Amino acid sequence: MKKTNLKVIVALCFVFFSCKEEHKTTVSNVDTKKPNVIIIMTDDQGYGDLSCHGNPYVKTPIIDEFYRKSIRFTDFHVDPSCSPTRSALLTGNYSARAGVWHTIGGRSLLKEGMVTMPELFKDNGYETAVFGKWHLGENYPFRPIDRGFKEAIVHGGGGIGQNPDYWGNNYDDDTYKHKGVFKKYDGYCNTVWFGEAINYIKKNKDKPFFCYISTNLPHAPLLVDEKYIEPYKKQVSGRLASYYGMISKIDEDIGVLFKEVKNMGLEENTIVIFMTDNGPCPWFGGIVIDFETGLVKEGYSSGMRGGKIWGYENAQHVPFFIRWPKGNIKGGKDIDVLTAHIDVMPTLIDLCKLNIDDTLKIDGRNLTPLLDGSNKEWLDDRTLFIHNQRVEYPVKDKEYQVLTEQWRLVKRETDELYNIKTDPEQKTNVVKQHPNIVKDLYHRYENWWEDVSVDFDKYAKIYIGTPYENPVSLYAHDAHTRNGKKIWVVNVARDGKYEVNLNRWPQESEKRIVENRRGDQEVDIENVHLNVGNIYKTATVTNDMKTVKFELNLKAGTTCFETYFKLKGSSKTFSTECIYVNYIGKGEEPKIKDYVASVPDRLLKDNYKQKVILFD
Repeated sequence: MKKTNLKVIVALCFVFFSCKEEHKTTVSNVDTKKPNVIIIMTDDQGYGDLSCHGNPYVKTPIIDEFYRKSIRFTDFHVDPSCSPTRSALLTGNYSARAGVWHTIGGRSLLKEGMVTMPELFKDNGYETAVFGKWHLGENYPFRPIDRGFKEAIVHGGGGIGQNPDYWGNNYDDDTYKHKGVFKKYDGYCNTVWFGEAINYIKKNKDKPFFCYISTNLPHAPLLVDEKYIEPYKKQVSGRLASYYGMISKIDEDIGVLFKEVKNMGLEENTIVIFMTDNGPCPWFGGIVIDFETGLVKEGYSSGMRGGKIWGYENAQHVPFFIRWPKGNIKGGKDIDVLTAHIDVMPTLIDLCKLNIDDTLKIDGRNLTPLLDGSNKEWLDDRTLFIHNQRVEYPVKDKEYQVLTEQWRLVKRETDELYNIKTDPEQKTNVVKQHPNIVKDLYHRYENWWEDVSVDFDKYAKIYIGTPYENPVSLYAHDAHTRNGKKIWVVNVARDGKYEVNLNRWPQESEKRIVENRRGDQEVDIENVHLNVGNIYKTATVTNDMKTVKFELNLKAGTTCFETYFKLKGSSKTFSTECIYVNYIGKGEEPKIKDYVASVPDRLLKDNYKQKVILFD
């Protein structure tokens, strides 16, 4: 009898607390199962590169249908280039705070310790996966599997065929990194990303999942099957025809994904977001501009000026559509409020009811008050900040934009001010007419700069000698450059013997050191040089060599690897495209908490060779 009463009491308690939890939920008609999340982000696709946004050339019927069923944020902004946007999206913080302000040179590595969106989802019982482009670090502790993703299939670097990518990849039947290890995949790259995402969703359809599909399309090189290009050939130039063909391929693959999600019965309780990472590339992408004025010469920009990196609105004003039928986020509604990539993480935290640490620092705002119509948190005049650095150390007053609902303060060579409400094409600079507004907006910028610039002199250090990645492939893509030589900042995890192989080309290329990337011509290289702190090594290069091997005894701590090949009879040097570092000594397994950087972070600016703690 007592057991029966206990069962009844437990059942009643379950009902009570379930009802209480449902009452607390801020969105209506939500299943007891947490919503799934799919974020689709394309690469270098502009706001105007969708037929639903008025583009007279490109056809995007699937995305157009999603647009009609979604809530659209029409004044949504990102960074003007790839890695910065990705770091801001995944942390909810300005990219400058996340330690990412470039796409190469060691400044695309997401700062260690920054809490990421996939980490929060994983900690809240979600399955997490990324497919496509990562571009926030190739090595531990910067890989997607180190930052919260349980599943990860990604290409290397910022694009297929770049230095960290597998040698010979050309968009078809390529080799990508699966959980940090190269693996061969059949088919066109975009089909792989979406196909693997579908397989992943099928395996995890009974669990809540966070799926980030970050395709490399339509980023250059503009490679896609001719059947997608052909419809555009008579309308636009060959370059734009290929670009629009890639967008057609994206649209097709999104259609397959949506169909599979619906067939699995997941459509109603899945939050789907579509966005892009920056504006169209004006050099070899989907728009041609006058580089004197930034105005469009070919392509369609929805009336906006500029392009990727190049500044003005079309560099960073992008589409953002969100739909969640069970959460009543649907129905073809425009929200014309100043919003940004940093808002996605706090919004999903709220919509998915994720438990987070109260001390978590987030620059973005929760968009739920806009989605449900309460708007209470959005009545004040918001200010956003965007800057384009692409240098070793960020420089104050270099290429920035201060955004409010009405104004755009643009700093290029001089200060420019535009009333974006009356002049969306930014044709009339009113900086002289409104000196007080310029002064006020610049003061806001100065306060922002002071807030985010505290770590600009620090380095993201790649770890060697850990059990999480060994051997480690160091790519030129992530190296700093000093006097034409490549320098990697590394954290040696433990004392011991390390084997270091220096390659001019990736090892899978099978190319000899003296060979050129293309063609039969050979380079007359005399020797190779390796500096690790106060250790200096050199070796003669012969014509048959593919790599040069050194063994070093290193002590734990932070230092630099500096390498280069030297031409015979000349001071000219060549970079090592890859360094392969393998821990081969014996010792205790390292403890992550003991990996303490003990060298000043300005070590590259100062005389770093005298400040290292490594000994031969």
